[in-house]
Amino acid sequence: MQRYIGLQSTQPKCRRFSTALNGHPCPPGLLKPEQASVLKAKRLCRDGINSRKSVPESAERKKEMYKKVSTDMNFVGREKEVEKFWDENHIFEKSIEEREGCPDYIFYDGPPTANGKPHIGHVLTRVIKDMIPRYRTMKGYMVPRKAGWDTHGLPVELEVEKALGLDGKDQIEEYGLEPFIDKCKESVWKYKGMWEDFSGTVGFWADMEHPYVTYHNSFIESEWWALKQIWDKGLLYKGFKIVPYCPRCGTPLSAQEVAQGYKDVKERSAIARFKVKGEDSYILAWTTTPWTLPSNLALCVNPKEDYAKVKAADGYTYYMACALLDTVLGRLAEDGKPAYEILETYKGTDLEGKEYEPLYQCAADAAAKQNKKAFYVVCDEYVTLTDGTGVVHIAPAFGEDDANVGRKYDLPFVQLVDEKGNMAESTPFAGLFVKKADPEVLKDLDARGLLYDAPKFEHSYPHCWRCDTPLIYYARESWFIKMTAVRDDLIANNNTINWIPESIGKGRFGDWIENVQDWGISRNRYWGTPLNIWECECGHMHSVGSIAELKEMSGNCPDDIELHRPYIDEVTIRCPKCGKEMHRVPEVIDCWFDSGSMPFAQHHYPFENKELFEKQFPADFISEAVDQTRGWFYSLLAISTLIFNKAPYKNVIVLGHVQDENGQKMSKSKGNAVDPFEALEKYGADAIRWYFYINSAPWLPNRFHGKAVTEGQRKFMGTLWNTYAFFVLYANIDEFDATKYALEYDKLSVMDKWLLSKMNTMVKTVDSNLENYRIPEAARALQEFVDDMSNWYVRRSRERFWAKGMGQDKINAYMTLYTALVTVSKAAAPMIPFMTEEIYQNLVRSIDPDAPESIHLCMFPEVNEEQIDAELEQNMDNVLKLVVMGRACRNASNIKNRQPIGQMFVKASFTLPEFYQEIVADELNVKNVKFTEDVRDFTSYNFKPQLKTVGPKYGKMLGGIKAALDSVDGNAAMDEVNGTGALKLEVNGQEITLFREDLLIETAQIEGYVSENDNGITVVLDTNLTPELLEEGFVREIISKVQTMRKEADFEVMDRIRVTYDGSEKAEAIFTKHAGEIAGEVLANEVAKAEPAGYVKEWKINGEAVTMGVEKEGK
Repeated sequence: MQRYIGLQSTQPKCRRFSTALNGHPCPPGLLKPEQASVLKAKRLCRDGINSRKSVPESAERKKEMYKKVSTDMNFVGREKEVEKFWDENHIFEKSIEEREGCPDYIFYDGPPTANGKPHIGHVLTRVIKDMIPRYRTMKGYMVPRKAGWDTHGLPVELEVEKALGLDGKDQIEEYGLEPFIDKCKESVWKYKGMWEDFSGTVGFWADMEHPYVTYHNSFIESEWWALKQIWDKGLLYKGFKIVPYCPRCGTPLSAQEVAQGYKDVKERSAIARFKVKGEDSYILAWTTTPWTLPSNLALCVNPKEDYAKVKAADGYTYYMACALLDTVLGRLAEDGKPAYEILETYKGTDLEGKEYEPLYQCAADAAAKQNKKAFYVVCDEYVTLTDGTGVVHIAPAFGEDDANVGRKYDLPFVQLVDEKGNMAESTPFAGLFVKKADPEVLKDLDARGLLYDAPKFEHSYPHCWRCDTPLIYYARESWFIKMTAVRDDLIANNNTINWIPESIGKGRFGDWIENVQDWGISRNRYWGTPLNIWECECGHMHSVGSIAELKEMSGNCPDDIELHRPYIDEVTIRCPKCGKEMHRVPEVIDCWFDSGSMPFAQHHYPFENKELFEKQFPADFISEAVDQTRGWFYSLLAISTLIFNKAPYKNVIVLGHVQDENGQKMSKSKGNAVDPFEALEKYGADAIRWYFYINSAPWLPNRFHGKAVTEGQRKFMGTLWNTYAFFVLYANIDEFDATKYALEYDKLSVMDKWLLSKMNTMVKTVDSNLENYRIPEAARALQEFVDDMSNWYVRRSRERFWAKGMGQDKINAYMTLYTALVTVSKAAAPMIPFMTEEIYQNLVRSIDPDAPESIHLCMFPEVNEEQIDAELEQNMDNVLKLVVMGRACRNASNIKNRQPIGQMFVKASFTLPEFYQEIVADELNVKNVKFTEDVRDFTSYNFKPQLKTVGPKYGKMLGGIKAALDSVDGNAAMDEVNGTGALKLEVNGQEITLFREDLLIETAQIEGYVSENDNGITVVLDTNLTPELLEEGFVREIISKVQTMRKEADFEVMDRIRVTYDGSEKAEAIFTKHAGEIAGEVLANEVAKAEPAGYVKEWKINGEAVTMGVEKEGK
């Protein structure tokens, strides 16, 4: 016979596979095991209060089958022990080895930079990236998880600059490139140990012993191969373009990098007066960047829009767009005098060629040297009339649109800003940083009478994401990858990806690639993958695709060449065209090209591991935060499209940012940043993991705060843990060994079958949701099941565990709960790996050494469809609905659950078999449950008008409608509404019709009865209490108080006691009459009227004074 019956894992074995019992969750609430060690109340806890029944007198602990379970919620120490167990026993490595030969499931880990510390957002990314591979491993897949380190780039250089006290490229070159590069290599590992500790603490499994490192020669060589492929396709080119440029870092940025650094800023713009040649008039033009005005070469209008020449109230004559006259000049109007008078109107094309005087002589001088015409009106449809004056100032060196217009009209090229962002010597603002020049330009123009206005405005301006310097748009030579040439392929490949959520793939990311720009790939820096282009003075250029090719073409390449500056800069090759020496271009490449190359570069493809790469490409799954839509997500897709014309990943979960409790972005400056190490030490990894899984859809912002984490921990983890502890407590008392018994389905009670049905339904739901990356849905299914199991199955079954001996019903209860606990642990193992490991080791490995060594080496539970009973689940769901409504009635009437009630009436669209009615009666402590079609003898309804709908319809009739509704027969009116959807009334001789949405309907309570209505179900409790019912309730209160005193006196579960009492005449009479019943329930040898002794306490029970004493006695 198979040892375990229930959920059996039927997936094919891989290298090794052991079948162990698959189990399912257990529920919260009632059972805190330290309380369970106290004597139990006779009846089940009626309303959630933890009362307990005595353990059998015969129970003697001879040995402990399972390790005793502490019920404190401090999981941190236990997690450290589990982490140690994993490390010492190489469980992660075994989870890979034991799946050799199984189908592959490929996960790519986006590489972090080890010279920065982990933050709380990294906990979110790590727990998502860990959970899915764990789940897939348990589903029988081989899931390699190679860690990686992103080691190049400007952030590393800035860190080293700061450490060395350097400032800028000049000082770096003075310090020396070779020692600077060495320092960069050291710096990238600054926090490596912290990252590894962090990953271990959070339970993130990855191969950190053999990571890919982007600065290794093997990685760079693979990138060179890719770049040569792109070069050979004619897609890598050098161009003179306007690029986003960081003057502090001295390097351009890619469009995706620019997208990461926008900030809202308040600045002054300029509306300048440009003097028209040969006229006493001015053209008004607007700019948000006054520092570009000294480089002005033209003014641009929209050829199709209307423009006007106006005489303004300030005495000037202006040219500007008609549509903006009031907006710009309106402030000049005063004392009934108009702001302006229109003299003439034109189309934009009419103004084309109109000349004006240069705003600054420095621009005129520079233009004159190039013998090109400037300082006249040009036309282009990019000019809009949404703001400004409808006239745009053109400085072709500082804007893409400006540059396009400059090329169109063959304007001179004037760039009066140097590479450090400082104004040129020829300007009146020499040496000033451009942003600091803004106010000086405004002052200068104002002093010269050329500033009409300098309005403040707020806009989003790009800053360097690495050093926070405002960017400038700057004309310079850069290297580009022609992404526009593969736009259609990018879109087609993106359409094969399952984006979670789809809205980002089709929206934010889809829009990005629909409007893709060429990738500015070069950086004028030092620490990065060197661009593999050599050029000759004859103009020939060559892309080197491997170290072997480099050595073949070079006469001075060392055997151990390091592919970094400055070493690679010294290697020359012979020009195949003219025979002269070729030198490498000085640029390095965008570090996003590094991370985007990881699918092949991590394997040193194509130089080795060809089969391995082809086997592991594309990835089945990746996940990062939403800001990576223009970072890693894009660079992966871009490079994969360029090289392989294939999407590099099949499924991607996009993660929202982690915010503070108030929805604010976390930052050190705000003081609201959460230290991930402190959070993990305080709450534990499982609690934080669980919070991120269940809190919201992964792509939405997560408001992280302690209260939310501890609440989730309490509701799910605490409930599961307490149910597990309950099982261990009683299984040890009974020396219950699950390996010695079988779960015989045909012999199970209805409650057992219900639990197994719910368990299988839950496993099916969790499996389906995780299969489809629906994480919160999977978490909710686990939590709901655990809650049901604890607060329903355990609550309803507790007395079975306290029964004497080991009868079949008790075996069934133990085996059902055991199966549920082990199964739920396996189903939840990918999400809360530490706690489930702890439960598995104690429940399974302690009694079955042949079971898999770790829960993470087990297979995910399989669903037993035969055990799913939809009718059973529906009946029990209906029971729970009635119980919840019945409890609400009790609460409304302030009748405690221990006080019996005579009758409960139910009106519903369903009926319940007698067995289920008895459960309702027992739970609610009522003597009889009656289903009826008519509860109008016990309930009625009050009707009021819904003012927001009735008021507009009937206005002055509202008072009459209120009066008419007050006089209706509540039950008859409710029947009419239910039957027709409306209620007809006669008001002041006029018939009106009120629909359901026009009515506020309340249940009216009839004296002696309390009712609740919900979704067509009515529950009525008869609150008329007879003397017999009151006396029974009094006895139950006595028993409850004795149980409380046992707990407070710290008695053991099996201790026999003596109860003594003294009280009012009524109380003593009830004690005397029910002494035997009370003694049996509280494990007392005697209940006596005597001076209270031992642990003594005074009570008020139903208004009667009672003093009781409890003391231990022999067995």
